[in-house]
Amino acid sequence: MPAKSERRQPTALTLRTYRVGFGDCFLLTFHYPDEARHVLIDCGTVAFPRSHTAKGRPPMLRVVEDIRDQCGGKLHAVIVTHRHRDHLSGFKPRKDGRGPGDILKACDPDVVLQPWTEDPALAAGAAAPGSPRTPGSHQTARAFTRALSDMHRVAAAALAETKRMRADVQKNIRQQLEFLGEDNLRNDAAVRNLMTMGRRHVYAHAGSDAGLARVLPGVTVHVLGPPTLEQAGDLHRARAVDQAEFWHLQALSSAPSTRRPRALFKGALDLRTHAAPPQVRWFIPRVRNLRGESLLDLVRVLDGAMNNTSLVLLFEVGGKKLLFPGDAQIESWEYALRRAENREEVKRLLADVHVYKVGHHGSLNATPKSLWRLFRHRSPARGAGRLISLLSTLPGKHGRKERGTEVPREALLKELERHSELVSTHALRGRTLRHHLIIPL
Repeated sequence: MPAKSERRQPTALTLRTYRVGFGDCFLLTFHYPDEARHVLIDCGTVAFPRSHTAKGRPPMLRVVEDIRDQCGGKLHAVIVTHRHRDHLSGFKPRKDGRGPGDILKACDPDVVLQPWTEDPALAAGAAAPGSPRTPGSHQTARAFTRALSDMHRVAAAALAETKRMRADVQKNIRQQLEFLGEDNLRNDAAVRNLMTMGRRHVYAHAGSDAGLARVLPGVTVHVLGPPTLEQAGDLHRARAVDQAEFWHLQALSSAPSTRRPRALFKGALDLRTHAAPPQVRWFIPRVRNLRGESLLDLVRVLDGAMNNTSLVLLFEVGGKKLLFPGDAQIESWEYALRRAENREEVKRLLADVHVYKVGHHGSLNATPKSLWRLFRHRSPARGAGRLISLLSTLPGKHGRKERGTEVPREALLKELERHSELVSTHALRGRTLRHHLIIPL
């Protein structure tokens, strides 16, 4: 006979979407007849909105203090989808013990859930009990996690190089290099704090147990990603273009333009102040920009590989389904929808999603069209039961509109607005800290 706690069912769910700019931070509160249980999914940022950066308390400290107050000082689970700074910077402690990471650690989570790539046993060369490895695959998995660590070193080098090339390359290239470089730094303090936080750690992969059944009775959590290397060997490859899946507009090269042609030598160096021969002076800034573009392309590849290590979680509770895919990109979805042994079951689950946390802040390739078309609750008509989309983002920080890579992607935004109830943190005004949504179950 099942224990009494196993028969308990939540009666409602409160979903708080925090306004952290370019980052993710969600607090889920499952209401039971006699108590509430709280789950934090990610807590980080690389750029707060200006209204939050005014004089006063540091904005991330303000966010974390509100999380503590909302959960009454107790978190039952902490989920960190992947290692990017915009998902875990809020877990960074301070030397004086009063940092955001210190506050979250004091909330004493019962379970800390992360992707399999964060398992410290891989770096140590030892197999952890229940880890997603089969005999003979450990060395490959270990090599992959070491490569992720190497990516952080490359990102740090790129960030240092950006500071040296300030006067040499276009402003938008420098800004993107700085943004991606900072987001891909290792965040050692936050990572170490997470390792010592909580009573139990679970490192999950596609098809594994999320380890949340005891802390969330009556809630089923399906782990749809990330796949292991045995499941999807191309996890590290980030696809740049896919007309069938991504939210491209018509190719710029073939689209009619009403703008004036760009000046051929706009921004060329002043011939009067540089000693280079006159016939090559126009070429110098173009060579430097090419170097900056090449470095930016490299860091983008690293960024995409890290995104594909994201946990993809589907919560099933009281007849409702909520999808939280972190920053998972097309390669992870390719596995879940087309190559996984249980892909038909996965599609059935996804078809009935009621709440969708928009992947990677609304980027080009994190909401493939094949996934979007599965959602049967999307509709142009407003009303009960319509799909709810949660978008945590800050425009102008990632990608370029002229290349069709801006985040959030304009074409995707229009689709979200037409066919779902879109909740975007960017639409919140003033010093509003979060959006509050109650879902009856």
